[in-house]
Amino acid sequence: MDNENLRLDFYRIDDESEGEVTMFDARVQAGFPSPTQGMPGDIIDLNRALINNPAATFCARVTGNSMVDAGINDGDLLIIDRSLDPGDGDIAVCFIDGDFTVKRIAIKSDGIYLVPANKQFPEIHVGRESHFMIWGVVAHVVKNMKRR
Repeated sequence: MDNENLRLDFYRIDDESEGEVTMFDARVQAGFPSPTQGMPGDIIDLNRALINNPAATFCARVTGNSMVDAGINDGDLLIIDRSLDPGDGDIAVCFIDGDFTVKRIAIKSDGIYLVPANKQFPEIHVGRESHFMIWGVVAHVVKNMKRR
């Protein structure tokens, strides 16, 4: 195990609270700047936009750097949907041998592997003797982009 675990501070989603913010009418360009086509417009509810199944959705804060090449950094907030069926290539929160970890699932001919997105960390082969379960699929990553 790479000793890089998710902190056990999971948060339930409150499906009664409103997560509304103002949405701009225009797309934001990531290339050349363009004049804005509109002013603030519709209201978007972040709970509805990011969460399909509130009863099965949790959040957890990431600790560590094993997934940086997938854009998941230390301190990011994961939105984890336990109702999604995990599949090959999905990023998931897994419980293996007493620890939580976030990794990409790889289903190979010789078994399941938990694959980090950082070459400094080894793949984890899920052996028959492992105490293992896929706890939930990472549906979204929320990042803090402010300079510290």
